[in-house]
Amino acid sequence: MRGNIPTLCVTGKTLPEAWEKAVLECWHKGIAIATEYDKPGDPPSRDCTMLWTVEDPLAEPRIHRAFPGGLEDLEIYRQEVVDGIHDHWIAPEEGKWTYTYHKRLFAYEMEGEAIDQISALVDKLAETGHTRRAQAITWNPKLDIPTYDPPCLQRIWCRLLDDGEGGRVLNMNAHWRSRDAYKAAYMNVFALTELQRVIAGRIAARTGVPVRVGRYADLVDSFHIYGSYFADFEGFLKMVEKRTFADRTWNSAYAEPMFAEARERLRREKQGA
Repeated sequence: MRGNIPTLCVTGKTLPEAWEKAVLECWHKGIAIATEYDKPGDPPSRDCTMLWTVEDPLAEPRIHRAFPGGLEDLEIYRQEVVDGIHDHWIAPEEGKWTYTYHKRLFAYEMEGEAIDQISALVDKLAETGHTRRAQAITWNPKLDIPTYDPPCLQRIWCRLLDDGEGGRVLNMNAHWRSRDAYKAAYMNVFALTELQRVIAGRIAARTGVPVRVGRYADLVDSFHIYGSYFADFEGFLKMVEKRTFADRTWNSAYAEPMFAEARERLRREKQGA
């Protein structure tokens, strides 16, 4: 119906498969919508509401060769989200970052108190695995409504199910208000599924019961491909058309040397701070 934003849904076993399907679905079935970042002459974005699910987030291959960014960048971003290595870069009064996801999830500031929402989530799930209350939010109305670049990630939600073999499975949902489907979504979900791995490990350590990473579901209000880079996006479409899936992906083992270089780079950065 004219005037409605399409609601699309895809599923893939691995992260690269699910991401690729989601991007292609947006490209083929999304609608044209302008954005607040458009420059004169830019085509409108291709946009939709998207639910995409990764059935086995840690299964290989985990890396899509077409994600825009280097493998060192991927490891650095993972550490930003999971470990907070750049939380100290938050300084809006200096024109720098206004937030990090790690800071909002692990030290949400409210009434002079820093609330560790991930620890609270772990405590809740360790106590009652089937609870529907294990969540963490990022949005801060006081800070985010007036800012030019508010958080895209809004909330994560987790729940445990028994695996029928004496262990448990950690399911995670993430809700995003907005996401660049091609240039941001893959790295975002790579990092969040690493956080899912950490949460599973912490629950297992607390309870003494094995916890494995289960499916990850990603709901995005505005999942979009910007018109400003449609020409570059043609490269992604050609890769999908001409290469096999195996030739479009890498296993984590391939990326490990580059990840190690990123860790060394961060170590030197910390020493020089």
